[in-house]
Amino acid sequence: MIIQTTNLEKAKREIKIAQAPIVIQAQNEEFNRKILEHGNFQILLSPEATAGKNKIRQTDSGLNHVLAKIAARNKVAIGIDLREISKLEKKEKADSLAKIRQNIKICRKAKTKLAVSGATNQEAGNLLQSLGASTQQIKEAIVF
Repeated sequence: MIIQTTNLEKAKREIKIAQAPIVIQAQNEEFNRKILEHGNFQILLSPEATAGKNKIRQTDSGLNHVLAKIAARNKVAIGIDLREISKLEKKEKADSLAKIRQNIKICRKAKTKLAVSGATNQEAGNLLQSLGASTQQIKEAIVF
């Protein structure tokens, strides 16, 4: 189940009634932090996608070391949605992949797990490897 609301309280209520695996669509940085601190779900999907929509600095990936550490502590994986990336134009796709690469590096340092949507195990492993993920990250990656 993917929860896509921007209302924090509504998201928490939906988490309580949802069945696993629970996936939360990333919103703004404040929402992401509060929902990660709440925990009780498995995957925070595509923080890099919201960074582009909000016209934050181009190098900002929507994820920082604080959010990654909170996610690791609450056993929440950071998700990558390949279906969304495949719909983008070349320039936007390149920017998105650069942000994902940055997120992978942050997740490696914070020991946060990764999750990939819209790919087979082999495709997910190949993508993560090409974007600089460690072999440990690839082994632990969740494919949903």
